[in-house]
Amino acid sequence: MENEMRRKHWFSFPSLTVSLKVPVAVLMVLFGMIPMLLCTQVLIGTLRQIQTDSRMVEVQNQCQILSSKMTRTGYLRGDSRDGTMDSEIQAMADVYNGRIVVVNRDFRIVQDTFHIAERRFLVAEEVVRCFQGESSSKYNKDKHYFAQAIPIYDSTPIKGIEGVLVITASTEGILSLMDTVYDKALFLEILVTLVLILAAMGVVTMLLRPFQELQKKLNQVAAGALDTDIRTDSYRETKDISRAVGSTLSKLKEVDQSRQEFVSNVSHELKTPITSIRVLADSLMGMGEAPVELYQEFMEDISDEIDRESKIIDDLLSLVKLDKSEAEINLSQVDIVVLVKQILKRLRPIANKKNVELILESIREVTADVDETKLSLAISNLVENAIKYNSAGGWVRVTVDADHKFFYVKVADCGIGIPEEEQDRIFERFYRVDKARSRATGGSGLGLSITRRVVLMHKGAIRLTSKEGDGSIFTLRIPLNYIA
Repeated sequence: MENEMRRKHWFSFPSLTVSLKVPVAVLMVLFGMIPMLLCTQVLIGTLRQIQTDSRMVEVQNQCQILSSKMTRTGYLRGDSRDGTMDSEIQAMADVYNGRIVVVNRDFRIVQDTFHIAERRFLVAEEVVRCFQGESSSKYNKDKHYFAQAIPIYDSTPIKGIEGVLVITASTEGILSLMDTVYDKALFLEILVTLVLILAAMGVVTMLLRPFQELQKKLNQVAAGALDTDIRTDSYRETKDISRAVGSTLSKLKEVDQSRQEFVSNVSHELKTPITSIRVLADSLMGMGEAPVELYQEFMEDISDEIDRESKIIDDLLSLVKLDKSEAEINLSQVDIVVLVKQILKRLRPIANKKNVELILESIREVTADVDETKLSLAISNLVENAIKYNSAGGWVRVTVDADHKFFYVKVADCGIGIPEEEQDRIFERFYRVDKARSRATGGSGLGLSITRRVVLMHKGAIRLTSKEGDGSIFTLRIPLNYIA
């Protein structure tokens, strides 16, 4: 095992985190280099083509001039073969680094500047077409040469074609010139690339400076300075990020404050019954000989405080279990109407003590995928609250309805109602509208928090409609089919 762990240690590499400057700078350099490289290639290719075309036109013009001289001097007829014309032909071939072949009308070569094919026959397509009156030109890109065939006309009045001048010229000189130009362009590209890299690093540093400032502020927040002003309005992105982080920090502060209030409330709620029990116990111990009825009364009060303490602890445990991110939800097909009937049956003795009428309204039969235990707890909390905060002779109406997607449980009462300014906080833990009256009814202040948590676990929603003095209506909306 130890050896295996060592091998994993030696063969594992830490993940490298690259600064945002690197990809941004690389992109900027690439966006500058790619168009430059493309333009260089296009320009050099265009220049090469222009030089080649220019050379071909120049050679063609010189050959036509040479052909005209041959016509005037009767070169092919042998009227003046003093060597002057041969020298001009050789000079032209040397100037253009090529080869000139002169063919008569019998397709016999009468002059070859390479002096290797004289008196031989040349029956090529270009020659045949030239005798037919068509001048031809062909460029071989692979071997870097071009060939042209120029007719030599007869000096007689008939003006027929007496022969053909075929010139083959190399373009190596043009290619060499283009290589020189390309080397100069490559050197210039390297210089421009270096300038682009330096400029990109400078621009990236300036562009990312607001993000670095935001990072410094966030580091201060991470160190515990939650009140640090993190607004960075240099760019829309930094403004949006700082605004989102600020909103998150505000929520964290609210959560932290809520946690502190929760701890304080828990301490207070758990301490209050214990204090009452101690006061009652101390009073009993200091009475000496007291009537049995007084002892019994004090013991009943102590028992009530113990029950209250137990209720608070049970509710806290339930809330903690529901707050767990991995809290389990045991789904099953449940008849909601039957479930509500069982809840009302269980709470009816409490309602009878306060002379409150419980009414069930079932619009239609409803079956849904729910956690029966948790949903029963949520509905029970609502109905029990409606009974507790009701007036003698009042009523509590529970309505069950559904549509094609959701089922609804509405708990309405004619009790004391909830002031409008208190309704937003009614689902907070330990929050009570009337703290003295809530404690008198034995509430822990956690029931509605538990109810909302259960509803959210079922992907549902809870809504409150209330007016002070006119009662309250709590409406649960829960999907018929649970969707994970």
